[in-house]
Amino acid sequence: MLLRKIRIPLAILAFASITWLFIDFTGLAHGYVGWLARLQFLPAVLALNAVTVLALVVLTLIFGRIYCSVVCPLGVMQDGIAHLHPRGKHKAGRYVYSPERRWLRLTVLALFIVAVVAGIGSLVALLAPYSSYGRMAANLLRPVWLAGNNVLAGISEQNGNYDFYAVDIWIRSMPTFIIAAVTFVVIAILAWRGGRTYCNTICPVGTVLGYLARFSFLRVCFDAEKCRSCSKCAQACKASCIDFKNKTVDYTRCVACGNCLDQCSFGALKYGRPAAAAPAAGEGSGAADPASRRAFLIGASLATTTAALAQVKLKTDGGLAAIEDKVAPKRQTPLTPPGSLSADNMASHCTGCQLCVAQCPNDVLRPSTGLLTIMQPTMSYERGYCRPECTRCSDVCPTGAIRPIGRDVKSATQIGHAVWIKENCIPLTDGVSCGNCARHCPVGAITMVPSDADNPLSPEIPAVNESRCIGCGACENLCPARPLSAIYVEGHEVHKTI
Repeated sequence: MLLRKIRIPLAILAFASITWLFIDFTGLAHGYVGWLARLQFLPAVLALNAVTVLALVVLTLIFGRIYCSVVCPLGVMQDGIAHLHPRGKHKAGRYVYSPERRWLRLTVLALFIVAVVAGIGSLVALLAPYSSYGRMAANLLRPVWLAGNNVLAGISEQNGNYDFYAVDIWIRSMPTFIIAAVTFVVIAILAWRGGRTYCNTICPVGTVLGYLARFSFLRVCFDAEKCRSCSKCAQACKASCIDFKNKTVDYTRCVACGNCLDQCSFGALKYGRPAAAAPAAGEGSGAADPASRRAFLIGASLATTTAALAQVKLKTDGGLAAIEDKVAPKRQTPLTPPGSLSADNMASHCTGCQLCVAQCPNDVLRPSTGLLTIMQPTMSYERGYCRPECTRCSDVCPTGAIRPIGRDVKSATQIGHAVWIKENCIPLTDGVSCGNCARHCPVGAITMVPSDADNPLSPEIPAVNESRCIGCGACENLCPARPLSAIYVEGHEVHKTI
């Protein structure tokens, strides 16, 4: 069937491209396939990308839930897992028709809309399909990709070739890693046993597009006169939406995959415009029932109302002594990336997809562990600092949680300010001169002054000009004090322009 022959290559290409976007560490993928992240339905809604949202709505109203079969990486992943299941005696498959669990779908959708409006990022992140796949790719698949790269880098180096370079592999957040692993196991089991069970009972995007698809121009239709009730179509339907006994299809769950069309031996199914007398999607009779109409309105409101490490290295000081790892300070206010505007904007727009975390070249971003903001990006400077010339996170964010900003704007955006800790400062604790923080501050916000104002020869300590500090973390990262830096960055709830 032509629909299936077109759909499968496109789905594989889109899935591979989005996966590459999450596992890539070079920045190359974003230049080629970064637009696919912005084509995802929920990120487009949160970013108020009216053109993309309208295009996806029109696509659904013409072709049905083709988005779920081609564009959504979580949907394509489920298809791949379901395809690995032993087919058993019938070539058609092993699925059976099951009635729609409308109460569950609408309950989850209502909770999701409340979470989006209220800015409960943790619930949004758990339910958003694109974000769920992003976390799985970034936390489970990316370390494997990086380990393979490091093996190639080692082999190349031994042969005098430096086309590959080794990168650190580390778990940025254990809670997020565990959530990603549990999510994969749950969705994999559901897909193995029942195909698109998750899409058609839990996924809020699937529910919204499903109720739009009830009005699609092209649908899978029965020719009752040709049908022999052989059940092959129902056995092949991974959405479990074909009731062959009553010759109906639940269009709110149909993802227009074309599997049923390939299995029908009598020409009783077609993908096209249904006859005027044919039952409407998901119904046994002509008109839409009130519950379905309410479900459609609820779904439409979402688019309108809410706009263990693979590699361990010993770091040494000149090969003479081990350097103790830095420990993250306890910040009163978490740091959010430049371009996020404020903690509230981050909480209300971010879906915790981990794309910015995976793409950060300075190892500054990692998932938050806060109850309401879990999996949303926060900043810490144990492994690097936020270089003023880098705008990667704002370039890749598809939801508007981190707005695109230029280098000049970033250099003038204050996300926090440096705070000096007297008890940790090396000139006072060890009696040696330092000044690392002042030398490396990119905006000149730190100067070294005598610790005793009455004695110009006393050890010099840093003085921070908070009005100039942008909170980049260069001072915190490069401070030689261990395990806690003698200077750290305290975040701002609302960013300022200086």
